[in-house]
Amino acid sequence: MEQCLNNWAAFPTIFRGEVKRFLSIWLETLVPSAISLTLYLIIFGNLIGDRVGSMRGISYLEFIVPGLIMLSVIMSAYENVTFSLYMAKFEHCIEEMLIAPIPGYVMLAGYIAGGVVRGLIVGLMALAICAAFGSIKIASPAIVLLTLIMASAIFSMAGFINALFANNFDDVSIIPTFVLTPLIYLGGVFYAIDMLPDFWRHLSLLNPILYIINAARYGFTGIIEVNLSLAFAMMSSFMLVFFFTCLWLLKRGVGLRS
Repeated sequence: MEQCLNNWAAFPTIFRGEVKRFLSIWLETLVPSAISLTLYLIIFGNLIGDRVGSMRGISYLEFIVPGLIMLSVIMSAYENVTFSLYMAKFEHCIEEMLIAPIPGYVMLAGYIAGGVVRGLIVGLMALAICAAFGSIKIASPAIVLLTLIMASAIFSMAGFINALFANNFDDVSIIPTFVLTPLIYLGGVFYAIDMLPDFWRHLSLLNPILYIINAARYGFTGIIEVNLSLAFAMMSSFMLVFFFTCLWLLKRGVGLRS
C-alpha cells in the first residue's frame, strides 16, 4: 500500500503542471475554442439552420449544439496533451521524468487528467455560449458530464500517442488534419447518420466520435441514433485500447529514448 502511494506521489505534480501551463496561456488554449463555437452557432445555427428546418423533431440548432460542444472538448483535450508532451520532448524536460522513479501509468494519468480538466473547462464555456444563443436544454446532466469526461480522456490519450511518435511540429499537426477532421465530419455533428449512403454510414460505426456525439445528444435532447449502452460500451473500449497502447509505448520508450 505504501509503495502504491509512493508511486502516485508524482501525479499531483504532473497534473498541476499541466493545468498551470494551459491556464497561463488561456488566450491560446481557451479563447480560440469559444470563438470557433460562436462562429459555428452563428453560421450553421442561425443562418443555415432556419433553412434546414427541424432534424429528428427538434430545431437544427438544438440538434447540432451537442456535437459542437463535444467538438470543442475533443480538440481541446487532444491539443493539450499533444503539444504539452511534444514540447517536453523538444525542450528535453521529459528526460527528468524518465530518470525519476515514476511508473509509466502515473505519468500517463497526469497528462490525461490535465487534458480532461481543459476539456471540462472548454465544455463549460461552450455551454455558457450556447445558453446565450438560447439553444440549451439538458435532459440528463449525468450523461452529459460522463460523456464530457470520457471524450476528454479518449482524445487526451490519442494526443499522447501522437506526441510520442512526433519528431517535429509538422508531425504534431498532421493527425488533426488527416485523421481528426474526417472523423469529425463523419461523426454526425451536422446531420443524422441515416442521411449518409450505406458505405459511409457503415464506416461511421467504427468512428469513436459518432458514439461520443450521440451520447452527448441523448444527454442534451433525449434523442439518439445508436443504442445508448452501445455508445458507452464503445467509448469504454476505445479508452481501454488507447490506455494500454500508451502504456505499451511508454514501456518500450517509443519516441522518448534515442
